Amino acid sequence: MERWFEKRRKNKVLDIAYRQMTLALDTVNDLERAIKAVFSGDKDGAKTTIERLFLVEEEIDNLRRTVFEELTRGSLPFRDREDIMHLVKRLDVMADFVKDSARSIMILLDAEVPKSIWKAFSEMSLGVVRCAARLKESLKLLSENPSKARALSLKVEEEENKVDKQYLKIKSLLLEHGNKVNPAVLMLLKDLADYMEDATDSCADVGDYIRVLTVPK
Repeated sequence: MERWFEKRRKNKVLDIAYRQMTLALDTVNDLERAIKAVFSGDKDGAKTTIERLFLVEEEIDNLRRTVFEELTRGSLPFRDREDIMHLVKRLDVMADFVKDSARSIMILLDAEVPKSIWKAFSEMSLGVVRCAARLKESLKLLSENPSKARALSLKVEEEENKVDKQYLKIKSLLLEHGNKVNPAVLMLLKDLADYMEDATDSCADVGDYIRVLTVPK
């Protein structure tokens, strides 16, 4: 009977954790939409998307707390609790970087920023979306097909390396336009680039942990 309850509780925790992780990864899509809206001159659309992202981020926080509460109940093996907590916490960090990126965009909505810079950010955001999408696929297969989950986790790192190159391109653009853009705006643009790069680094960290979990026994 105890084992039956343990299995049910484990499934419940995994369901909540997967919901939290999925929402965290989906915030990246809203970030990309917001930057695309700014690039196309749709400031109202960008603001609406960012406000939605903030609401989703609150739900992510609530789900994280629920997962941790559930993990304190029942008799889940220590290793299972530890693995779930690692995945949830690492993706929560990623969502925080996405939220910080969105905050920077919100502040920059009325700033004068060259179109070439917003275009570069739009391209970088697509790279972040691809990175998060690969990670989402890998997480989905973690319990069903560990070997395929492991293979997909390597794709996460490939996408993260591409984003790193886009990050360096933006840094070069900021240097190129340094004498034409307000210094405070430059600082905010640098922060935005850093937060987006940190978000993909967090995705790569989760991918690394998936490889640890799927090491052939």
